[in-house]
Amino acid sequence: MSTMKLILTQEVTGLGTSGDTVEVKGGYGRNYLLPRGLAIKATRGAEKQVESLRRARAARDVASLEDAQALAGRLSELTVRVPARAGEGGRLFGRVTTADVVNAVTAAGGPELDRRRIELPSSVKTTGEHTVTVRVHPEVSTQLTIEVVPG
Repeated sequence: MSTMKLILTQEVTGLGTSGDTVEVKGGYGRNYLLPRGLAIKATRGAEKQVESLRRARAARDVASLEDAQALAGRLSELTVRVPARAGEGGRLFGRVTTADVVNAVTAAGGPELDRRRIELPSSVKTTGEHTVTVRVHPEVSTQLTIEVVPG
């Protein structure tokens, strides 16, 4: 099993955020991360470039921490209705996806969210109220109550 050292260019769930240097299995790097542009090979020149990326991200994060907390406050006050096809007893045909939640938040007058930052419980298979977690910032996450309605 060969491993390779890569520098992430975007956030990859379970691996890290942009600018992180990670060591992954060769196949994962060659077949998934590199072709999708999620990472670049770690070289001396790339590491210097990453240092500037990291500094820029740190400056953005400090400025956006207050914004993230304000956004979390706005999200927790929203009433979000997610329409889904349901059968008898409120059981859904299929399930609610993160994209459905993003569209419902936008329709409710909320901010545009990144669907990769929404964590759905696997139990969203019925109508009614469910709680989802939204990571608006690496240090700030909030609970969002969604109401799944037949539609």
